[in-house]
Amino acid sequence: MRLLFRVAIVLMLCLVAMALPAAPAQAQEGPRIRLSPDHGVPGQVVTVYGYNFTASDGDDIYVRIYYDLNDDGDWEDDERVASSETDDDGDFQVTFEVPESYQGSRAVFARDEDQVTASEDFRVEPGLTVDPEEDTVGTDVTVEGHGFAEDEQEIDVRYYLDGNYTMIAEDIEADEDGWWEVSFTIPASTQGSHTMDAEGEDSSFAEVHDAAFEVTPSISLGKDSGSVGETITMTGNGFVANERDITILFDEEAVETEIRANINGYWQGSFEVPGLAGGTYDVTAEGEFTDKEDIEELSFEIGPGLVLSPNQGHVGTNLTVTGGGFTTGQNVVIRYAGVQEATARSNTKGSFSVTFTVPASQHGTHGVTAEVDGMVEATANFTMESVPPPVPELISPPDESRAGVIGKVRPTFEWSEVFDASGVHYSLQIAGTDNVTTSGFVNPIVSVNNIAGTNYTLNATEALPYGTYYWIVQAVDGAGNAGGWTAARSFRAGVLPLWAFILAIVVVAAGIGTAIYYFVIRRRIYYY
Repeated sequence: MRLLFRVAIVLMLCLVAMALPAAPAQAQEGPRIRLSPDHGVPGQVVTVYGYNFTASDGDDIYVRIYYDLNDDGDWEDDERVASSETDDDGDFQVTFEVPESYQGSRAVFARDEDQVTASEDFRVEPGLTVDPEEDTVGTDVTVEGHGFAEDEQEIDVRYYLDGNYTMIAEDIEADEDGWWEVSFTIPASTQGSHTMDAEGEDSSFAEVHDAAFEVTPSISLGKDSGSVGETITMTGNGFVANERDITILFDEEAVETEIRANINGYWQGSFEVPGLAGGTYDVTAEGEFTDKEDIEELSFEIGPGLVLSPNQGHVGTNLTVTGGGFTTGQNVVIRYAGVQEATARSNTKGSFSVTFTVPASQHGTHGVTAEVDGMVEATANFTMESVPPPVPELISPPDESRAGVIGKVRPTFEWSEVFDASGVHYSLQIAGTDNVTTSGFVNPIVSVNNIAGTNYTLNATEALPYGTYYWIVQAVDGAGNAGGWTAARSFRAGVLPLWAFILAIVVVAAGIGTAIYYFVIRRRIYYY
């Protein structure tokens, strides 16, 4: 029993002996700091934990934190990054943001007012930041490199696209702090996070801390206003790769469906502006994986507009004018080439339809307008046909024939009929030579236009004296399209000129007089 008691005493003494040296060692532990994290990219927020500095026991004791920016072992005031008050045990906790600095180790130094100091290393690593971090395709972003080697060269930056990448920039050079910057526009990309990475002369892709850009879906319109029936193009970006069943919604109603995105989440579709009254409407889209709530809605303004059916034709065409996007219950005046041709009234959806016959008008484009209270609200264009009619055939007088006997003659000219949908009238020209151009004779003696039929008789003022003449005819339709002139055909007016006829009469009269004198008057004189 006594033996067990003695053993117990010995064991207790040993334990006390082992504990005694530990207490002075605890008391002698010096100040120290711990960094969390102890490595990262400039801009990283680091927490400094301090232990065993001078305690704030009634007096405020502050610890200043320095970051050896220049890596020269000196602690300058401009390298101070934080300060903190110690607690009753001489401990503290404070954070700081790692300043811009090139790759490698930097000492973080802590010193209190009693010159108690401690330090710990922070390892600077290269990395990227991007601003903004989330937006749509087409956004201009800025990528910054931090913590690269001092004056590092040949830095290339990549933007990754679902297993592939596009090169953002090449041959960038960092400054003396290992910093650089480049801007670019986010290319067509699928919805979600896309990595950006870089490498340089001294930094590998594996060493560089990546940045990421979050692509959100978006839509855009070819134009943000239009009229009923107009075709509008919409494009989408940032959808899921090969996403199907994409639908365009106009005022919550589907106007185009079954669109499919490509591998980069891009798609294009079109729709006709629906028959709604004038005003502003919401336009959006949704797909197999993309909700309409994920997309920022666009606004589209419907204004008054006209649709012509047909929008081209000839004189006499039955033209239907359909209007949309007007205010309901409006009286509308329809004009063709400035002349009123019809009236209409818009219905409860701001639409109307009216038909009229296209009047005679020149070939080319003519405006069809819709007026409300004397103001033009909408315009559309009707194209009048520009095909000339065929060339007629000359019938009478025949080539090289004679018309009339003496004096001025008034022959009748006849030609074949030609057909044109716009209606036809004719032009006749007569000249003393057969010099024909595209405009007709060079010096016509007679020029008559707008002849309704296929024949024409010269009037008294147009009568032709004795001589040889040439004549041509041209067909012109109701749209002012002129066909070609016929080939010139000749004819002779009269048998003798008037002076020759009078001379012949005089000669004949003189001959008769002479005969009478010799055979009648002179014989009587002889016998008597």
